[in-house]
Amino acid sequence: MFANLFKMNLDCSNCGFKFEREPGYFVGAMYINYGATVFIAFGGYFALDFLTPIPFLQNFILWIVFSGLFPALFFRYSRSLWLSFDYMINPS
Repeated sequence: MFANLFKMNLDCSNCGFKFEREPGYFVGAMYINYGATVFIAFGGYFALDFLTPIPFLQNFILWIVFSGLFPALFFRYSRSLWLSFDYMINPS
């Protein structure tokens, strides 16, 4: 059931663009994933801290759990964003 959640296609079914690259190519995707996680978690933590009466520990635990789950779920999207960025810079 969850196997397709983490699996990426090897190439585009429409144009044949190859998604799988050489080893180390997706290090930039890890930076995107990490940056999105930190940006959302920090912003969300401080927004909930200032706008709601949620106690510190509950707010902290919520964002710790988020920081563990979000990168796994955002994995494919960060890779797609990295491929898009690379394609904009080097379309060949």
